Amino acid sequence: MKALHGGLAAIFLLVSPLTQASDLQEQLTSLFAQRLAGFSDEVVVNIRTPKNLLPACEQPALSVIGSAKLWGNLNVLANCAGAKRYLQVNVQATGNYVVAAQSVARGSVLQPGSVALKRGRLDQLPPRTMLDITQAQDAVSLRDLAPGQPVQLSMLRQAWRVKAGQRVQVVASGEGFSVNGEGQALNNAAVAQNARVRMASGQIVSGTVDSDGNILINL
Repeated sequence: MKALHGGLAAIFLLVSPLTQASDLQEQLTSLFAQRLAGFSDEVVVNIRTPKNLLPACEQPALSVIGSAKLWGNLNVLANCAGAKRYLQVNVQATGNYVVAAQSVARGSVLQPGSVALKRGRLDQLPPRTMLDITQAQDAVSLRDLAPGQPVQLSMLRQAWRVKAGQRVQVVASGEGFSVNGEGQALNNAAVAQNARVRMASGQIVSGTVDSDGNILINL
């Protein structure tokens, strides 16, 4: 009987860490599924930390540390009532990303048919691959793109809403007042970017480009 009890105890000691690791993996998967909501609908988390270094409690407080990355190799802080463990995990995420739907020449303005969404592993894509297809609307390609190629944010720029030398309206506003004037843009700028303007008086002012091409200054 003692031998039987000893055998059961040994089995329990072997199974308990495995069960604990399984529960921790489920908690990590839930954490990253929430973190990646809107980007990925399929998340797999693999724990790279050895089992003997995992947190001792069943429900540690988990938080991602030291990285702005959403997937790939990441560090997670597990806090068990003040006892901290740092975990290494690998996060695999599947979702939609933007690819070139056809050949695009450098300097071309992207049209609706220029890009498309493709589903795949986001963690295996080049850095800063575009996930929101609306970001490509009316953008200008800074390089040649091949069909099926993932589109990185660094490959595009927004179309200029204001160009250097263009006559623009400047709207300066503050609490209870608004003043309009005309000037000449000194630099190219897209919507929401900063533009410098030389006014008729020779004064140079700076403001934000709106969707109508006006330069807005908040006083």
